[in-house]
Amino acid sequence: ISAREATRWGIEGFIGRSKTMQAILAEVQLLQEHAKTSVLITGESGTGKELIARAIHLGSARRDEAFVAINCAAIPSELGESVLFGHAKGAFTGATSARPGYFEMANGGTLFMDEIGEMPLVMQAKILRVLEDGNVWRVGEERSRPVDVRIVAATNVELKDRIARGEFRAD
Repeated sequence: ISAREATRWGIEGFIGRSKTMQAILAEVQLLQEHAKTSVLITGESGTGKELIARAIHLGSARRDEAFVAINCAAIPSELGESVLFGHAKGAFTGATSARPGYFEMANGGTLFMDEIGEMPLVMQAKILRVLEDGNVWRVGEERSRPVDVRIVAATNVELKDRIARGEFRAD
């Protein structure tokens, strides 16, 4: 299905009769019922991981809130914290105004983190902290901000191999 159809129809837009597809759709339906559960979707490039993420979001209690999709591999490492968590005015050169990060933009909804396997270790630790305590710290601010975000992450790499090489956090 196209991204436009997935946005409009969610899981109802999927067509498939194979046992594998039926198992995937059953898991999607289960995940739709548990809107606070973080999700990791794995699969080869072009297999529809983002469409599955959108279907999970659209069938959940979060459907009326934002679905924010980001490509983790495209975030420059020096800007990662600002892009994900936001920044205060004057926090660094060029920060002429305060800006919310992707976590705040997705507050109440779903943050889809595509290519999570490419995320640097330092940022993985900071994301884990947000998942654990539900707060983000904008760069340059002295207080945290609460966020209620469901994370749906996706990757086409074998995370077990990356974990074994110390390139990805097991937690």
